[in-house]
Amino acid sequence: MPRVLMVSPQFPPDGSAAAHRVRLLAPHLPTYGWEPTVVSVDPRDYEGRLDPDLASLVPADLRVVRCRAWPARFTRRVGVGDLGIRAFKGLHDGCVSLLRSEPFDAVFITIFPTYPALLGPILKRRFGVPFVLDYSDPWVSAWGQTVGGGPDGRPDLKSRLTRVVALVLEPRVVRKAAAITAVSAGTYEQIRARHREIERTPCVAIPYGGEPADFDRLRRHPRANPHFDATDGNVHLCYVGTLLPLGFETLRAVLGAAGLLRARRPELYRKLRLRFFGTSNQTAPDAPARVLPVARQLGVADCVTEIAPRIDYQAALTVQTQASALLLMGSSERHYTASKLYPGLLAQRPLLAVYHEASSVVEILRRVARPPSARVATYNDTDRAESRVETIYGELAALVEHPCYEAAAVNVRAMNEFSAASLAGTLAGVLDRARTCR
Repeated sequence: MPRVLMVSPQFPPDGSAAAHRVRLLAPHLPTYGWEPTVVSVDPRDYEGRLDPDLASLVPADLRVVRCRAWPARFTRRVGVGDLGIRAFKGLHDGCVSLLRSEPFDAVFITIFPTYPALLGPILKRRFGVPFVLDYSDPWVSAWGQTVGGGPDGRPDLKSRLTRVVALVLEPRVVRKAAAITAVSAGTYEQIRARHREIERTPCVAIPYGGEPADFDRLRRHPRANPHFDATDGNVHLCYVGTLLPLGFETLRAVLGAAGLLRARRPELYRKLRLRFFGTSNQTAPDAPARVLPVARQLGVADCVTEIAPRIDYQAALTVQTQASALLLMGSSERHYTASKLYPGLLAQRPLLAVYHEASSVVEILRRVARPPSARVATYNDTDRAESRVETIYGELAALVEHPCYEAAAVNVRAMNEFSAASLAGTLAGVLDRARTCR
């Protein structure tokens, strides 16, 4: 059986979204003839709160090799918190040790964080092993250009420097890759547009998938939901996940639609509870709210609650399965594909999705589900999100009036194409092809 070394700095018990990429794909690779070994960071070196329940979902027979990272309590004194920088030496040494002592046929490296991608050319040059670069998020994006770590999310010096470094490093890595995978075609098309020299490099879309076994386990062992009473007669429309800087325009459009509901259908507005969880992507209890300040500006704070710190994975699944309906929101970036799409579908709750019309989420939802199980409102570069408030209002009002899930409105066969098991088969095909590129 060919063997793949999967470099994933974030991996359970780390609870960030990036930790799920390899967690979902690796366990299914042996079915398609590939034996995975995961190389990740020692849990002692993660900064955020650990999620032991998430770690328990990792199969015991999946081999995971842990590497130490520089302690953040020291590196942050000089302004360095990026896990990819802190863990680079440890990941490098761990991969070199494995490749010296064992045969591997390919290396698979996830982005984010970005800097471990530099291991690809290093390991290829030293051991002749081909590597596949996997983009969960763009390496070069609006960060440092139109958004950043400055006041009100504006670019600051650090974010601008990060972008400059990304523009220098990315071409040096991608031109050496045997293949590129990404969560959407739009993501890798942007890479190709920046780097014409990779025109012939195989690029394959592998979306964030869903793992039905996660929900099966939750249904066998249900957890208490301390956040709301699903039986109180209100409509709990729940959003679970980070609110990105380029997602605020979409958020304002959704909250603007709630304002129209208050003005035109007050009887429905009184039932609406907009609940946001984990919007900050931080685990600290004092993580700043991102939604409530906007809700106050728009006069709808009375129907909004926000838990800014990231909640654990099983708690997030509990919220999703007990919600009256789920809210999915995109950003102003065309390529944006949320990792929460497939868990949202597997939760079997009605969805309200508000996305750029070019996002793969829109195309997938139209294939997989139709109203009332999924309601979609779109915008584009010309008619931006805040110009679509009326359309979003119509979908929101219909959802609050009839928040029902109809299994018949969901194409289960099409949805199975996006299961973790099915997507692992796609990855195995990429690895088969990369293996010939020594």
